Amino acid sequence: MTTRRRMLMGAAALAALPILPWRVPAAAAQAMKDEQRRTDPALLNRAPLIQTERAAEIAPGVTVIPDPRINLVPNIGIVAGRDAVLVVDTGIGVENGRRVLETARRIAAGRPLMLTLTHFHPEHGYGAQVFKGQARILYNRPQAEELRAKGPAYLAMFRGFGPDVAKALEGVEIVEPDETYEGERRIDLGGRTVMLSDMAAHTRGDQIVHLPDERIVFTGDLAENGFFPIFPDEDAKGQRWIEVLKRIEALDPKQVVAGHGAVAGPEVLRAVRAYLEDVQGEVRRLAASGAPVEEVDRRLTPLLKQRYAGWDNDMWVPFAVRVFHAEATGTPLKLPSF
Repeated sequence: MTTRRRMLMGAAALAALPILPWRVPAAAAQAMKDEQRRTDPALLNRAPLIQTERAAEIAPGVTVIPDPRINLVPNIGIVAGRDAVLVVDTGIGVENGRRVLETARRIAAGRPLMLTLTHFHPEHGYGAQVFKGQARILYNRPQAEELRAKGPAYLAMFRGFGPDVAKALEGVEIVEPDETYEGERRIDLGGRTVMLSDMAAHTRGDQIVHLPDERIVFTGDLAENGFFPIFPDEDAKGQRWIEVLKRIEALDPKQVVAGHGAVAGPEVLRAVRAYLEDVQGEVRRLAASGAPVEEVDRRLTPLLKQRYAGWDNDMWVPFAVRVFHAEATGTPLKLPSF
């Protein structure tokens, strides 16, 4: 059975679940299933396991376990100071959490551990239960609230993404942080300052992890290198996303650790922002003529896919078009149908 077929079956299973307090929009669920497609066929059906043997320093004391373009594997950060070590994201499931924890312990060599997440999505943080009691878990308040509201629905949906993902999520429990903060939090790891900043756009609770002295920023999925931005539900905001990227650019980072894709420089921020501004401008032009959202989608989606043909996961283009249309016209968001 093909991966795509398994994903479609997962959608049917999700639809049969009991009603939850919050449900993933059906179109977004389908797009996430379609996202199993990647550019490199050799990685297409790989299990979503973090490859800790690929861990490497991008600066003294700053380690990244990279995303080798395996679907549902994010970039993981481990930031070491003299007195403590901060882990950024865990990957999906208990096994990935265990792998990241073991690597962090090896780097920490007895120093206390902290964990934070860039946002609540399962591939970034549903290994956090392994860290409970082993590290101090710190999230921004909106992320903790979004996890509480949406976490069960996302867990149910991801379990329908085929046997490899379902296996990765076996035994997963959604855990609360030990501490939350409002707006911004400065962390002193001992000779190394880390700034956590609430920057919602892709989700209700995005945060960035900024190392001002080293000029490194972990963006989560606010920036993905070589992938179309993901608008998963009604809490993803186009204009706000553009503004957030400008704020991150203003930090003058030298290295950007995107949520997925290779570590890069600030050009990845500019590329994502340029795309969003392009979508916004094209949508506004057509919306001003009175074109309904369906026509705007039909006309712009193929154009934008062609214009950014080197990027992956183009199923998210119509979502961006429709979010910007809703913002331009002040009308309710209509997600695309599949």
